[in-house]
Amino acid sequence: MKRTVNIARIFVGVLFIFSGMIKAFDPLGLAYKMQEFFEAWSGNGPMNGTLLWMNNHALVMSVLMNTLEVTLGVTLLIGWQKKLTTWLLLLLMIFFLYLTGYALFTGKVRECGCFGSCIPLSPMGTFIKDVVLLVLIIFLLIFRKYIQPIAKSMHLVTMLFLSVMITSFLQSNALDHLPLIDCLPFKKGNNILELRKMPADATFDQYSFTFIYKKGDQQKEFTADNTPDASWTFVEQKKTLISKGNGKLPLINDFSLTDLDGADSTDAVLGQKGEYYLFFIKSIEEAHNMWTMEFEKLSIKAKEQHRPIYIVTAETNSAQQYFNVKNKYNVPVYACDGIAIKTAARVIPTLFLMNGPVIEGKWSWEDMEDGIK
Repeated sequence: MKRTVNIARIFVGVLFIFSGMIKAFDPLGLAYKMQEFFEAWSGNGPMNGTLLWMNNHALVMSVLMNTLEVTLGVTLLIGWQKKLTTWLLLLLMIFFLYLTGYALFTGKVRECGCFGSCIPLSPMGTFIKDVVLLVLIIFLLIFRKYIQPIAKSMHLVTMLFLSVMITSFLQSNALDHLPLIDCLPFKKGNNILELRKMPADATFDQYSFTFIYKKGDQQKEFTADNTPDASWTFVEQKKTLISKGNGKLPLINDFSLTDLDGADSTDAVLGQKGEYYLFFIKSIEEAHNMWTMEFEKLSIKAKEQHRPIYIVTAETNSAQQYFNVKNKYNVPVYACDGIAIKTAARVIPTLFLMNGPVIEGKWSWEDMEDGIK
């Protein structure tokens, strides 16, 4: 039994550490996923105020959740506070199972983000994984007497402290700079225009439509190829699913650039020859004032390099006012969906060096100087 417990202990512990660490490379990704759940749960109920507060503090919750996962995985492996650890693992696993079940059975959230953007799992796959983990954790809770510490108490506390420090450092670094491991579609080397194309093997839901018409006391169903004459009155349309599509979408399906006149300029900007910069900033107000000095350097260097700069923002009016009216940079400003900007630029603002549609490099505002050398 002891051997079986240790095998389960290692499996669960390593999986929790891996899950927490992979998300620690991109804590904003988990925060955005949490906000998806909060929005799905919101309505007119009494929990609206609480959900709004949680939505506003999603990043703090993300950092704490990642740290907790790693910490519990480490404490299980080293055998520290086994009763507390197994109970906390059980409660956390029940919560995770609820989230994955909600994503699977309601369809309101596409996936739970259990392994971040690096290892996307289907709702069904994630749910099965969590069921297996729940069974293993219950097993460990029942037979926790076989879990023995691997070292003296002082060494255990030191290991725990180091794991918390490493997890905190990874998350702090990702928030100030960019994720050390970039698994997003906008990573270096990717071709944005190619990733906007629909996959060749994508299939879509197929529906049949019928129409109900009424004439006097008679009501009859017609197809699109066999509609009645004007003496019949339309009542309703019926939509029937014939075959389900595979749900495949482009890796980048919500990114487009619109100029100040409302024209789609995505192909014109990304399809040009040579190098240029994309400067992502969701809104002027939320950006740190220190980036303004770096942008001044970027503007000077870009002119020397003959590289155009394009501002990509969710708020074109304020961006146009700041960059071209107040500061006379004379740079084109393009509108982009705020969610797309969150995916492309985990730190606001973020600078992309482009060569045609290909991302040659990307830097947060703190590292922007590296991008303009």
